Formats: sequence, C-alpha cells, structure tokens
Amino acid sequence: MIEFPLYSPVEMIDDALFAEKQVRVFIKRDDLIHPFISGNKWRKLKYITKKAEAENRNHLVTFGGAWSNHLLATACAAAKFGFKSTGIVRGEEIRNNLLDFCRLFGMDLQFIDRERYRDKKNIFNDNFSNQDNSFFIDEGGASPEGVLGCSELIAELGSGYDHIFCACGTGTTAAGIINGLKQNKLATRFHGISVLKNAEFLRSEIDKYLNNEVNYELHTDYHFGGYAKTSPVLIQFIKNFTARTGILLDPVYTGKMMYAVYDLVRTNQISEGDSILVIHTGGLFGLLGMQDAFS
Repeated sequence: MIEFPLYSPVEMIDDALFAEKQVRVFIKRDDLIHPFISGNKWRKLKYITKKAEAENRNHLVTFGGAWSNHLLATACAAAKFGFKSTGIVRGEEIRNNLLDFCRLFGMDLQFIDRERYRDKKNIFNDNFSNQDNSFFIDEGGASPEGVLGCSELIAELGSGYDHIFCACGTGTTAAGIINGLKQNKLATRFHGISVLKNAEFLRSEIDKYLNNEVNYELHTDYHFGGYAKTSPVLIQFIKNFTARTGILLDPVYTGKMMYAVYDLVRTNQISEGDSILVIHTGGLFGLLGMQDAFS
C-alpha cells in the first residue's frame, strides 16, 4: 500500500518592498515534503504510483533531461514503494551528481538522442510495451493523475489568499491548483509563471485538464531566455533572496516565479492590501548543474 504523509508549512516572507506596497506574501514550502521526492514531484507521483500499483505494474518508465528533478523523484519513489525504475534521458550519455543519485536509488538510465526523444510514447512502445509489468510516466509526471495530486494542495491551506503563484513547465501543477481552487469554491486568482520561451501553448495544456472553464493569469515574460536559461540579473536576485530569507530557490523554476512576484508587486500590478501565496515546488537539485553561475 502506497502511503506518504505530506507536511508542507506556510511561512510569511518579510520584505521591505512588500511592507512598502502593503502586500502580504506567504510561501508554501512544498520543498520540505521530502529530500528527494519534493514539492510538486510527489504530488504528481502520488496517484501515478497508486495507479501503477492497482494495475499490478512494478516497473516505472519515465523521461527527463540530465538534470531532471522528476527523474530523481521517480527513482526515489520507486525504491521506497518497491518498483523497478528506468529513466530515459534526453541527449548524449553523461555523468553528473543528479544522475548518480538516480542510480543509487536503483534506476536504470538509458540515453536517447534528442530527435528520437520527442516521441516518448513510441520509445515506450518499442522497448517496454511487451513487458506487462511496465508503466509509462510522461516527462514531469504530466497526466490526469498528476493534476489530481496537485489539486489537493488547496485543501491544505488554513486561510484564503487573493493570489496564488506557481512556476509552470508542463502545466500539470497549474491545472491541479486551479481545479483545487474551484473545488473549494475560492475566488483566489491563479498566476502561472512560464519558465519556457514562447509559452502561450501552455494555456491549451492547462485547459485540457481543467474541470471547468476558469479565468487565470499566465505570465510569459519571465523566462529569462527559455527553459534552464538564466541571466546575471536572475542569479543575483536568487542570491539576495536566499541570503535574506534562508529559503533556497532554483534558477529553472522557483527563482523565475519569485522574481515575477517581486516585479509585479514593485510595478503596482498587485493591489494594496492583497495577500499572495507562492508555491515552492522543490526541485533544488538542479542547482548542482549551475554551480558556475553562482560562484
């Protein structure tokens, strides 16, 4: 039986800008759920692994880049709950600290060139579909089960907020949070911060998982050049924020989201007196791949 207790506290962020603008900002620390299965990674894997268990599948096959926190989370979850795991890694074969952790948790890693990697279902069907015990997990855990797990976040909140902010990669977490707000009859405005360039397509990715038609904000101007791209401005912001608050951010997801929050507050796009909840979606091991940027 797969059971995994969640504990995700909410903290207030004390900052001179927020005090000046009379805005209250809180952060839900999903990064503290588990050292390796952290944040939205576990929320997305929760019902995926339960489905695999119900179908008597004992081999999880999933996909990601060489610094994918999803690969690491899946490897750890597989070890914890008694599954075999295979990670299909995008690009040429390399060694790095994150993939070494995946191997320690027993994950078999297979490297696929970027062109072939685009058709993940075909890779699975060609190599694993004849194995009755294999279970396909899309990159990042994108799935209806992932959306369901993320929707449960809202029921954990002790009070309402005017705005909720979350970084967006596949749109799974965003869709789950939006569904959770609707299910709990909350008028909170959701803001998704895209970490991808040219990300208007994310609206359709989010919308296909929504239970009802909902208005939400998708901010597409805070990608800093695209996925896993960064800039000296973003790196300095993360350094300053972490030194001031003791909360680690990563430059791929949460750093861009938090930068957007500060920018929107600074430019008076958040009303005086409003309250904001930002979701820390974990994924801090990606910092290991950007050590030079922080030196």
